[in-house]
Amino acid sequence: MQTFTANEAKTRFGEFIDLAQKEPVRVMRRDRVVGVMVSASDYEAMRQFYADRLVKTMDETADAAARAGLTPEKLDELLADES
Repeated sequence: MQTFTANEAKTRFGEFIDLAQKEPVRVMRRDRVVGVMVSASDYEAMRQFYADRLVKTMDETADAAARAGLTPEKLDELLADES
């Protein structure tokens, strides 16, 4: 992964964007990573990956709750209990 300082990214923006189409590019400011530029297609792939992972986790959690006997009515009761 290539690294640009924030100032380099600003002054060489065209090169920065071109490079990000090929691989992620790290942006540093004061010796710490402040961002990473990726291509639009990589960004969409990451969004889809995390959306799919969230749906899978939600489905697994719902299945486990159902196996444990948690019904919508029981959930309402638990959430209403202020003790």
